Amino acid sequence: MLKSYHAKRDFSTTREPATGQPGEGNLRFVVQKHRARRLHYDVRLEIDGVLKSWPVPKGPSLDPNEKRLAVMVEDHPLDYGTYEGVIADGNYGAGEVIVWDAGSYSPDEDGRLSFGARQEANERMRAGLDAGKLSFTLKGRKLRGSWTLVKTSRGPNDWLLIKHRDEYADAVRNVLEEDRSVQSGLTVEELKAGQLPDPSLWSGQTATLPSRLRALGREAPFPTKIKPMLARLTDGPFSNSEWLFEPKLDGHRVLAFVQRGAVMLRSRSGIDVTARFSGVATDLASQPEEQLVIDGEVVALNADGLPDFGLLQASAGQNGPHHSARPDSYADIRYYPFDLLYLNGTVLDRVPLVERKRLMSRVLVPTDTVLPVEYVETEGASFYAAAVGLGLEGVVAKRARSEYEPGARSDSWLKIKAAQSQELVVGGYTPGSGARAGSFGALLVGYHDDGNGLRYAGRVGTGFDDAALGELRRALDGMAGNDSPFRPDPELDRLEARFVRPEMVVRVRFAQWTADARLRAPVFETVVSDVDPSATVRERAEAPPPSEAPVEGRIDVQQILDQIDGAGEKLLLDVGAHRVALTNLNKEMWPGAEGWRPITKGEMVRYYARMGPVLLPHLRDRPFTLTRYPNGIGGKSFYQKHWEHDLPGFVETVTLYSSSNEGDQEYLLCNNLATLLWLAQLADIELHPWMSRTVRELDALHLTTDFTGSRENIDGSTLNYPDFIVFDLDPYIYSGQEGAGEEPELNRKAFRKVREVAFELKDILDQLSLSSFVKTSGKTGLHIYVPVLRQYTYKVTRKTCELVGRFLVRGRPQDVTTEWSVSKRAGKIFLDYNQNVRGKNMASIYSLRPLPGAPASTPVRWDELADVYPTDFTIDTVPDRVAEIGDLWSGIFDAKHDLQRLLEENA
Repeated sequence: MLKSYHAKRDFSTTREPATGQPGEGNLRFVVQKHRARRLHYDVRLEIDGVLKSWPVPKGPSLDPNEKRLAVMVEDHPLDYGTYEGVIADGNYGAGEVIVWDAGSYSPDEDGRLSFGARQEANERMRAGLDAGKLSFTLKGRKLRGSWTLVKTSRGPNDWLLIKHRDEYADAVRNVLEEDRSVQSGLTVEELKAGQLPDPSLWSGQTATLPSRLRALGREAPFPTKIKPMLARLTDGPFSNSEWLFEPKLDGHRVLAFVQRGAVMLRSRSGIDVTARFSGVATDLASQPEEQLVIDGEVVALNADGLPDFGLLQASAGQNGPHHSARPDSYADIRYYPFDLLYLNGTVLDRVPLVERKRLMSRVLVPTDTVLPVEYVETEGASFYAAAVGLGLEGVVAKRARSEYEPGARSDSWLKIKAAQSQELVVGGYTPGSGARAGSFGALLVGYHDDGNGLRYAGRVGTGFDDAALGELRRALDGMAGNDSPFRPDPELDRLEARFVRPEMVVRVRFAQWTADARLRAPVFETVVSDVDPSATVRERAEAPPPSEAPVEGRIDVQQILDQIDGAGEKLLLDVGAHRVALTNLNKEMWPGAEGWRPITKGEMVRYYARMGPVLLPHLRDRPFTLTRYPNGIGGKSFYQKHWEHDLPGFVETVTLYSSSNEGDQEYLLCNNLATLLWLAQLADIELHPWMSRTVRELDALHLTTDFTGSRENIDGSTLNYPDFIVFDLDPYIYSGQEGAGEEPELNRKAFRKVREVAFELKDILDQLSLSSFVKTSGKTGLHIYVPVLRQYTYKVTRKTCELVGRFLVRGRPQDVTTEWSVSKRAGKIFLDYNQNVRGKNMASIYSLRPLPGAPASTPVRWDELADVYPTDFTIDTVPDRVAEIGDLWSGIFDAKHDLQRLLEENA
């Protein structure tokens, strides 16, 4: 069935899959967005072990009145359903491919579905193909509901793709505007710009842990029970960049265990509640991943769309939207997952929360009933105000980098409530009188107190309607006991109390705790069925983490620019909480030259102030080598690696072992805007950070931060493991105007050639599944950065660069060289792989350069490289460009790949 597919492809030059693993469970579909000669969308349906394929030039439409042409082409292997990447030039279908949508599907002719019946579904789809009409229901992230493919008489392979009229039809929504891959999160444009998906993300038809997180996952059998992680109570909202914030939902905590279409839902106490929430279980059963464990909250939404716990209690066990025992309320049962704990053989508890959430968004297909919880980062105080304003209980704050701690009530999760409430154990009641003569007067409630038994907390006598009074009294009669379950308490001695076994947990709203640990103004809310009575303790509110002072990204840059613009020769510049002394602001650092105006030190300071918010993330935590020009670019310059003088308090440093100096030396770090502007004051025109960092983070947890004392220490540290492989392309094609012994000057013939070589290099990197980011050097050449996991030393990254470089030379020996002899470089592009050495001086992204006009080393998109020239990017043009299009390298760390496969293939 794949003969035609194989005949069109040379698998030695394309990484498209040649085969596919047999499918299991429900039939799958995929829609791939593909930019070949022209942009189109490939609709593929799994039938009989292959993907039947229809390119749709205009893409799917949710409008039933739109009939989209779909041309049937050759069958594709099942593994093609997860293929993303760049098909190299010269191959069939050359261009970028993303998985635009994916999920499961079933034939639905005559309204009958075959989910869960794979053989039957195949037979029905096969019959539809033969008849020239397919009707099917999609369960994807973007495409849902019923669709049809109808064969036309226009040509033997011409079909029409049409959306059926159902609840998912929409004549207004343009679904094609949702342009990100549901698999990697990338867009076609980002692939064009050089960022490629992590090839480790998928194995056959199932998702796997990204390679940068692989060391944190633990292989283990599918679990059957996990105790949920719990939140502590804090007494106020806060904002902090190390935290993320979710709405606090008033429902039942439920863990979902999904294994090959079989679903079990467990409550917080481990009870099987699958039957109670069967609608949720049914939706989860259609998830495409084989094994998932999800943590979340089941809620019932009332007519206002807000969670209603009482409505949930009344409605549990019924399917779908329904009228409950409260006739004025309308319940809509939803499951809101907020965490992913297990994926296809891997336990994720040690993976940081924010990464678990990103992974969940990639693998979990939202449905009408299953909707992942939205969250915000940093801005907890404003999010709390918004949540309370909407009528929600409050928010839950979670450390973004926290691990999942099963069964623990951790200070990494904090709940912030709009009103105080507490789960308490019922230990008895007082007799009722009057209208309550047949029920009770008040519940006697308490909590377990540090192993000292059940401590009495007070009486709860309000909040009950007539139905609740009757139901509770019947339940209490079934738990009757003779002895008090509470610790001795004088108030109990004065009451006419009836005691019960401490088996019921209720939630109580109250004004505050009194000094003697009693509830003030308590009001009954509901019975809580998923909490172990013996685990019910008093929640004590802790002080919230401090809200942060303004971070660098929030410093008012305009206020800094206003100070500089109003300055004379000197200025004490206020930068947030810091003050930087500036002098000689009118000194010319770049003298005027033919076609170029003179540029002052004050203008250089202004440039770095304006670029600071986008520049600092690329400099942070990297040792610095200064290149100082005290008298401007026409005067003498000098390198300065070590700092031996007093420093302003805002400048951070790192001490590390220096082999050349045979001892420990202090290096500067540029970790804040004040430091960046102080460096400009020192006439450090060029910014030269290392390619390795002092911090560990996820891809360097196996490394140390011990940089001192010996070469062995620094060799085993993060500073010996770079974030990038750098390909430095320098053209040795002369203009003819250079003096004897001078390096080639910038000329258009040379830059055209270096661009050609850069595109050739990108093709090689694409086929190696390595993301690549290109920038002008600011002088005559180009720098191509390949972000890699910090698993390999500079020695390995240098060797990898050399390996790829020699492959490039073999393909273009007349154009490229790696020779060190300058005489052998003439007329060629020199690829300098020796830049991949610890401590080497490479100009940073956005660094100014000491040439007329103050050019800057500037990122460009691969698709604009053919039309740019280095002098397009200067101190005058780069800030406006970045303000318009943003930082093209802002996601460079998200594009890191593992070199293991490449090294193994070339071992």
